[in-house]
Amino acid sequence: MKTRIGILTSGGDCPGLNAVLRGAALAADKLGWEVLGFRDGFEGLLPPGDFTILDRKCTENIMALGGTLIGTTNRGHFVAKIGAGDRAVVAADVIEKARKVLNEARVEALIIVGGDGSMTTALQLQEAGINCVGVPKTIDNDLEATAMTFGFDSAVAAVMDALDRLHTTATSHKRAMVVEVMGRHAGWIALHGGIAGGADVILIPEIPFTIETVCEKLRERAATGKKFSLVVVAEGVKLPPCDPTGKPFPAPRPGQVGILIGDAIHSLLKQDVRITVLGHIQRGGSPSPFDRILATRFGVEAVELIARGNFNHMVCLRAGEIESVPIDEAVGEARLVDPRGSMVRAARAVGITFGDQG
Repeated sequence: MKTRIGILTSGGDCPGLNAVLRGAALAADKLGWEVLGFRDGFEGLLPPGDFTILDRKCTENIMALGGTLIGTTNRGHFVAKIGAGDRAVVAADVIEKARKVLNEARVEALIIVGGDGSMTTALQLQEAGINCVGVPKTIDNDLEATAMTFGFDSAVAAVMDALDRLHTTATSHKRAMVVEVMGRHAGWIALHGGIAGGADVILIPEIPFTIETVCEKLRERAATGKKFSLVVVAEGVKLPPCDPTGKPFPAPRPGQVGILIGDAIHSLLKQDVRITVLGHIQRGGSPSPFDRILATRFGVEAVELIARGNFNHMVCLRAGEIESVPIDEAVGEARLVDPRGSMVRAARAVGITFGDQG
């Protein structure tokens, strides 16, 4: 009988997931292996087992598609991360049920495609004797163990496209446009997307800011005849204690922080302000060429790790090459923007402010 391996996609979706599935399926087929794709993340591991065979035929035209052919979820019985730094233990009986399903399906190893939380679950499965290999996935690009995660480049392209479109209407109406983008703990999407899209202000979690300093930048632009501005805001920014009227800012949720900042700018400048929340637009759509290639390389390397018996490892990109790192070294530490790094310095050099005094 053919060797069987499993694969699942867990957590938020992003462009490139299908390219991983295709890469893994084709690499496994070349070895004479069979791949079971478990549906809806780890939940597909629960009895009676919810999976489909991933072969050459069903993966033939999926690389250009966004989302994931086998579905995903960030909820359910296997959640091992709750918020920033808070972890939970997956119940032993849940893991035992998963082990039984995998044994009955003759799955010898499992490829887990996900972010920090999914890798934390993978560690617990590995500790229970279920052979696991990880593939890093997050549009936030905040995993320390890899130089880049697939999905990030596509998300940045979506931000850039939105800014290009907003630039024309902002110019026409002499408005300040506030654009909220994803990035709960790290500002990589806001930073890269803001630079590529010609933003005037970029606000990220790693750099404290004040509304007054942001408005100072907008006044400077108006004084030189530029009465429009683009302000990019990462959803995870840390708001100042109070708004310009002295009223404490409420604790924001994703989708609300851009509105709070936009209202504060309007309150201080009395300028026409419009707010756009990109939200899940950044997660959808066809992956960029870079993400298609990176995701394919990750999927192939995951199969090769299994072939070599290198379980409990996560594939990663380092210096342009695909390598691997133990999963326990890949989780727990977020990759954050360096406020003194070259990207921030380049942004400042072209006149972008981060709302601080830098």
